[in-house]
Parts: sequence; structure tokens; C-alpha cells
Amino acid sequence: MAKEYKVLSIDELTRTSPAKGVEKYYRHTIQTTSGTVLTVDVNEEDFTPEKTAPILQAAAINADTIKKG
Repeated sequence: MAKEYKVLSIDELTRTSPAKGVEKYYRHTIQTTSGTVLTVDVNEEDFTPEKTAPILQAAAINADTIKKG
């Protein structure tokens, strides 16, 4: 887990896509260091620690940057 965020929950969800049919994805609810809570959707193919961590870290940094505005 990165210092920029804390994972509060992970939900497994499905959706339909005209191109891919039924897709599985994972909705992460995270809390940033400034206290902002947000959700980030990660596709099933990116749901590994190596791929998910940078996605969540970038979202947390972006949210904190917007909040500091």
C-alpha cells in the first residue's frame, strides 16, 4: 500500500460492453492523505498488485492536487 492512499474497500462488479461483452472490473474505494474519499475502477486485466498500485496512486495524487487547488 502506498503512503498517498489507503484502500477502504474493493468490490467486484460486472458490466456489459458492446465491444467485449460481459466485463469484470474492480471498484476500489480509497482515502487520500488529505482525507478525500474516492472510487477508482480497475479492469480485470489490470487487477494485479503491480498494475493496480500505480493507478490508485495517480488517482490519489490527482485528487489531492485538485483539493489543494
